[in-house]
Order: sequence, then structure tokens, then C-alpha cells
Amino acid sequence: MCDNRLIIVSQVTLGLVRYSKIMGCTCMNDFLMFCTNSIYTKDDTEVFNGTRHTVKQRPHMATKESYQNKNDPDEKISNSRDYNMAAYTGDADCEVCEDVPELSDSDEEQWQSMEEGSEHITVPCLLCDRTLTSVSETVQHCKADHGVDIPDLVQKHRLDDYGYIKMINYIRTTKCSVESLLLSSNGPLPWDSDEYMKPALPDDPLLQIDVEELSEAAAVTLSPAAGDQVSLLLQRARQAEDRAQRAEEALARAMDDLHKLKLLAQGLVLNADTSRGPSRSGAIAELREDEDEAYFSSYGHYSIHEEMLKDKVRTESYRDFMYRNMDVFKDKVVLDVGCGTGILSMFAAKAGARKVIAVDQSEIIYQAMDIVRSNKLEDTITLIKGRIEEIDLPVDKVDIIISEWMGYFLLFESMLDSVLYARDRYLAEDGLVYPDRCNISLAAVGDTEKHSDRIAFWEDVYGFKMACMKKAVIPEAVVEVLKPETVISEPAVIETVDCGSVTVSELEFTVDFSLKITASTFCTAIVGYFDIFFDKSCGNKVMFSTAPDCTKTHWKQTVFLLESPIPVKTGEELPGQIAVHKNRKDPRALLITLDIAGRKQTYSLQ
Repeated sequence: MCDNRLIIVSQVTLGLVRYSKIMGCTCMNDFLMFCTNSIYTKDDTEVFNGTRHTVKQRPHMATKESYQNKNDPDEKISNSRDYNMAAYTGDADCEVCEDVPELSDSDEEQWQSMEEGSEHITVPCLLCDRTLTSVSETVQHCKADHGVDIPDLVQKHRLDDYGYIKMINYIRTTKCSVESLLLSSNGPLPWDSDEYMKPALPDDPLLQIDVEELSEAAAVTLSPAAGDQVSLLLQRARQAEDRAQRAEEALARAMDDLHKLKLLAQGLVLNADTSRGPSRSGAIAELREDEDEAYFSSYGHYSIHEEMLKDKVRTESYRDFMYRNMDVFKDKVVLDVGCGTGILSMFAAKAGARKVIAVDQSEIIYQAMDIVRSNKLEDTITLIKGRIEEIDLPVDKVDIIISEWMGYFLLFESMLDSVLYARDRYLAEDGLVYPDRCNISLAAVGDTEKHSDRIAFWEDVYGFKMACMKKAVIPEAVVEVLKPETVISEPAVIETVDCGSVTVSELEFTVDFSLKITASTFCTAIVGYFDIFFDKSCGNKVMFSTAPDCTKTHWKQTVFLLESPIPVKTGEELPGQIAVHKNRKDPRALLITLDIAGRKQTYSLQ
């Protein structure tokens, strides 16, 4: 392990110990669970016990009103999907899990034994060879015999715990002169370097006392045996006030550091690679059948297919694209990836395709076979059960690939990966993929009422405090129908996908964006949605949009709630950055990190 890693580990370990005490955690296990409470759920526990988390049902889409105004605006489309913010869905026996030791809960005895042992200690002086019997005696000796007031140095340079530790180690390591210590410094302190975090003296008692305790010890030791009691009380009051102010500052720094540690812990957990997990390139193609069983099983249920078919915007858009562009399909060989009930395959057959090959791994394929026979299309449509990555088609090449692969926020479920696999293996050189182009857009949302309802709700739930839930709610992306009037910015397209040329690796990206604000209010969330286009070689073009101001569908919109609202004004630009990645433990899930005006949060869409 390199030196930099050692420094990082030592600092993180010290931070864990320090802030676990601040946050009231009784043991390190409690603190680690506190740090990662926004990424662990009951499903994660099941994963570690050997049960794979189930990927729920799949997403779907809408059509822009100006192109396809077929939805009943009052129609309520049920949301059959289930969401879970859990970031872990992998195998239970990964190396990372095996390497984590069981931590003891009985650290009270260790603290007690340390306190008992401290009654018989020896403390080497910082500035001479004398050995003393207590920290307070050492502090008094340094002041009386060497003219160095350690508490005064701490107060003079406003040292926190880290600064105090560095100063003590610096004095012991360099054996500096009294004069150099007493010289006032307007620049960096000589002990600022992290190298002085390493103890110069093993089990140094001076490093085992808190800065506040050091000031108290000095006050008790150096106060007169008798004197003006009022002056003494005033001195103690000033010391108490100073300690309170420093404690407040230390708490603010501690909370900031704790947030950084939490992000670090989340990053280590969510991005940890495993030897058995799929690689980032072609992750879906490399999944074993048993690893992907839950995903395909969800499509064996009839309710989700009923929901898709009843979504007129989604289904009629595909139908109109094919029926209005029959010249594109005439006498062509068409591949339908993820055919479901076979509705798109039958549209293609009716549009003039010479042969249609429909592929699906879920059990719904057996109903699709009956449906095709019932409509006397069995001579045109061939249905194959299996994953497109694992089967062999009865033809070498196809002319057209059609698929309804879109998920929430476009990329959820990673079904596009399978379409791209089929494209690279089976599509003819001049072949076409439909839909051929997609956009992902973001916009700012200002809905303080909903923000308060989702966040403040946890303050009092039937008389019980559940405020800790707020930290768990924020990282969970919400799929819902957004009121158009709550959108407070112009949309910004953050990614355009050309299905004819995009690669799997390009489906993970980081991009900067800027949202032009249209109303002076508070930005409480960011909304994401997508547009779909059937353009290439089409005389009659068709497009969809899942924007909030378009006809609602069961794709709805994906909302990323901000922890704290951001004040914005009309006409200003709200800058941000978004990173979209697959969850390495479950490549069908997404991890989306938003950095808005310097505030960063990672969301899970699962």
C-alpha cells in the first residue's frame, strides 16, 4: 500500500473514531451503518445472506402531444413498478464482504481499562529529559521551567484536536527550541504537515487528552490557592464561553467531515469491483441466465403487458410509425428484441415485412405464439425463446431491428445493451434500428409544498420521531407524474443517443449543464425525462416525449429531490453536472450523481 493510502486510511480511521463518539454511536458497527444508511436496506441484508435482490418490472413511454394526442388526459395509468433505493444486488460471497471483520461491541471495557491505567503514567517533558507523573504536572512544568504555556499556544493558534496532535509530535520530533515556539507566526505553522500525525512517542499521554481537557487541567493547576472568588468565577465563565464557542466550531467541522466520510463510504461500497461481477463493458451480455432470471421473470406476469398495451401513446406511436412508413418495411427481414406479446412484430408484418423474428426470454413468449397463430401470422413471424445474447437466429443478417427498450430516465434496465448486441451481430451493413434517436433532458422544479411533505413529514409520524429517514429518502429517485406548472426552468438536453452508432460504454457518461430559470422561487428538485424519435429513412416521422407538459404515460418523469432548496431568480443560470452509471453490482440499475450549485448527491434508480 502506498504512503498516500496510509495517510488516507489513518485520517479516515481517526475520523471514524472521533465522529462515532460525536454522533453517539456505541461501536464502530453502528457508525458504519450510520455512514451508509442511504445505500443499505433490508434487501441488502438479504443479499449478504445469499439472496439476490429482485429487479422489478420495467418502464415505459409517452408521445408528444403535438405529434400523438391519443391519450385521455384524465386517464390514470397505474404504476405497477416497485422502487428500491438499495444499491446492492450482487452475490453474497464477494471478496469485499469476506474481508470485513466482525467488530466488537464491547469497547466500553477497553475505554475503562485505559482510564484505570492512566492513574500510573509517566510523561516525558517536551523540552527536557525530565519525566513527570501526570499531564497537568507536565503542563505546569513546561510553563514554570521553560516558559512555554501549552494551553496558551493552543489558544493562540486556535488549534483543533488535529492541530494539537501535530504540534506535540512536531516538538518531540524536531526537538525545537523554546524561542522558535514562542515566535509569532503569520504564515503556515511549522507543524501543519500531515507527517506530524504520526506519534513521535508511543502511547504519548499528551496525545490522549482532549484540547478542552488540557485547558481545564491548566486552569486547575495554575489557579491561586486563595484569592478573589469573583475573579476566579469570571475566569471560569470566560473559559466556559470559549470552550462552548470552540465546541460549536468543532461540531460544524465534524459534521462537514462526517458528510465527506459518508460520501467516501458510499463511493467505496457502491463502486467496489468484484472478481465475479460483470465488467462495465457489455455488462448485460456477460450476465449468466441465473443472474438475470429475476428480470425476465417480471415480464412473465400479464399485468405489465396489459399496462403497456393499454398505454395508447406508447403502442399507437409504434403502430403509426410502421403503418405510415410501409415503404421502409416492405419485403424486409425484421428482428424484434424483447417482443413480449408480439404486438410490434404483428405491426411489422402488417406493414409489409417479409419475415419477422421475435425474441423474448420471459414466459410470455408462449402466449405470443398463440396470439400469432390466432391472427394467422405464423408464416411471417418466427418466435424464439431465449436471451438475444445466447441464441442463434435462423438468418445471418436482418434489415431492421425494432424494440421497445426504454426504461425510466431512458436507460434504466439497460435493455438497450441487448439491442446494441443484436445490432452489432445481426444488422446488415445498411440496416436500420428503431427508434433511431433519443434525448435525455433535465429541468429545474420548484414545488416547496411537495418538498416539505416528503422531508418534513418524517419529523412527526403518528407522534414518533423519524427524522433519520430523511437521509434515506433523499437518495431515492422518484418516478411520478410532475405538475407542469412546477417546472421553473427551460429544459436542457444532457445526452443524445444515436441507436445506430452508440456503444455500450457511451451509455455511461458525465456532462455539465446549465438550466435557465424562468421563475423567482426555490429550486426543490431536478426532473429528468426523455424524447424518442423515429426519423431515419421515414417520410412520416413520429416522436415521443415524456416531458411534464406532454400527455402522461406510465413512464412519467424521474424526480431527484434536493436535500435543501436553492433560491433562484428569473433569468439566471443554474449550473450543474450529472454523472450516469450502471450499478456495478446490478448493471440493470442506475446510479445518478447530481452536483447542483456545488451540492452533490447520488441517487439510485432501482
